Amino acid sequence: MAGTIYQYRNCRILWRGKLTWEDLWVRDGVIQDPRELFFTEKKSPQEQIDCKGLIISPGFIDIQLNGGFAVDFSSSSDIEEGIDKVATGLLQYGVTSFCPTLVTSPSHLYKELLSKIKRRPGSACKGAAILGVHLEGPFISAKKKGAHPEEHIQSPGDGGFQTVASVYGGDLSHVSMVTLAPEVEGSGEVIRELVSRGIVVSVGHSVANLTEAEEAINQGATMITHLFNAMLSFHHRDPGMVGLLTSKKTKCDQIYYGLIADGIHTHPAALRIAFRSNPNGLVLVTDGMSAVGLDSGEHKLGQLMVHKDGMKATLAGSDVLAGSVATMPFCVRHFYKNTGCTTEEALECATLHPARCLGLQKKIGTLEYDCDADFVLLNDALEVQATFIGGQNVYSASDCCL
Repeated sequence: MAGTIYQYRNCRILWRGKLTWEDLWVRDGVIQDPRELFFTEKKSPQEQIDCKGLIISPGFIDIQLNGGFAVDFSSSSDIEEGIDKVATGLLQYGVTSFCPTLVTSPSHLYKELLSKIKRRPGSACKGAAILGVHLEGPFISAKKKGAHPEEHIQSPGDGGFQTVASVYGGDLSHVSMVTLAPEVEGSGEVIRELVSRGIVVSVGHSVANLTEAEEAINQGATMITHLFNAMLSFHHRDPGMVGLLTSKKTKCDQIYYGLIADGIHTHPAALRIAFRSNPNGLVLVTDGMSAVGLDSGEHKLGQLMVHKDGMKATLAGSDVLAGSVATMPFCVRHFYKNTGCTTEEALECATLHPARCLGLQKKIGTLEYDCDADFVLLNDALEVQATFIGGQNVYSASDCCL
């Protein structure tokens, strides 16, 4: 038996790239085509919700999140409880789905954690959906290790994918993305095998030149991890991986790239350069770590300690950036204010683009008919007022007008 029909009215919905004064119709956790309801089923809404002029956007998607709320995914002793804590905490930030990200770690830790972190849908009791694990390392360059412990960095070498499978523990069924450096020995075979298993390969933490990066894309990689960070700087004779944004020598129709728009990792001018070079591939990521949502002080990232000072997180005793403490709505607002993009473009960088990157655009990241009713209500300042998963209100701000 079909469930209750909800009509969200007096709102601007992000519909096919434009904010449009339209109603949003939901039934059984799925977005409905009102024409089908009216003309085919002869149905009217059972409940109408006045949105008071708010924006309705698809729920935010974060494909690179290392933890938050004192939980570090790469070291949590009770990872299931930690995942639940982060997943529910993210709802206040409008995030309805995410990829728990594991930084470079010892092999035994991968095997333990990957046996416990599973894909699952979002819900009121469990929080944001888990889209699969993002494995950031250990097959990266020690020269661009960032906040990754060098003693655990590895190369596939002659063993190729067998080495990778051994390090991760064999079962990759709940892995959605792997970041690796394209110049490491054996990377070509590894990329091909991962892609054949439906895993997105992202290039990052690398000293690859543009030719090496293009070869990785032609082997099947489709993503760049946190552009500008942990890679060779742009140079006019060899732009390195940054050059992938405008490369004409790859077989990939659309290269995606993560961007940390937290005001710390990436200068506003760099945000503008990236966006104007390749707007459709830009994916906002937080790269958030355990200190997200917490006060300044000492926190953990994998095997290392991190010091949070305001909006900046660095490896303890150094000035090396160690992930971010920004939230997704903060990144959306910062990106919007500093690039000259439209509101719609800023929102799609946190919704449609990450969904497309993972091949999930027919289910999430959009308000198209038959997609999951995962959405967020925002005011004109792009501040989260309410979050919905499967059409159910899972968070409301204290001053929400609904």
